[in-house]
Amino acid sequence: MSCVPTTIVLAEDSFIVREGIRMLLESAGYEILAVAETYDELIAAVDKATPDVVITDIRMPPSRTDEGIRAARHIKEVHPEIGVVVLSQYVEPDYALGLLEGGSTGLAYLLKERVADMNQLENAIDAVRSGSSTIDPKVVDALVDARLKRKESKLHRLSPREAEVMAELATGKSNAAIAETLCLSERAVEKHVNSIFTKLDLIPERSTNRRVLAVMMYLAEQG
Repeated sequence: MSCVPTTIVLAEDSFIVREGIRMLLESAGYEILAVAETYDELIAAVDKATPDVVITDIRMPPSRTDEGIRAARHIKEVHPEIGVVVLSQYVEPDYALGLLEGGSTGLAYLLKERVADMNQLENAIDAVRSGSSTIDPKVVDALVDARLKRKESKLHRLSPREAEVMAELATGKSNAAIAETLCLSERAVEKHVNSIFTKLDLIPERSTNRRVLAVMMYLAEQG
């Protein structure tokens, strides 16, 4: 970790869980700027403290449904430089896709059971602070298993060059970075990416992020 501690705003309505996570984070060297119990408290705390990273439960008052996801979207819109880790006890792909539907930069979806392993929580914090994204492997497995049960994997449809582009996509690279790595033009990479989406039947939809879905499918099959 950096000599300057990563600053965090923590949102969790359960006092016991919140204090447990706070103790873990502080013992690992993170600086907790504020804690929140509700959606409104979280938004206010972030606007005031502008932390490096927000860690939030997925369900909080007032409705205890998807406040964490809605808060993450709002925070990324108003403060795009802030990373957000959403903690959930639910292995439910729809929640993860809902979080990432507007883009995956600086976002993570992690199961609460992972919090006991500080390495995994620290990896998620580091990822979102650097602008990367992380999705809990169990959620990836659940999504891909559901898709593969309905139909055979379509990854075999990709051409050798498209497979190379897919492998680079899976590392989180932009089209420009892929072009540089594979000695292609950005336009060529864009065409390959669109072809990948077509062959994987990932049609444009407001409720999904095709780039994220393609990567999730690829990573799950790589084991």
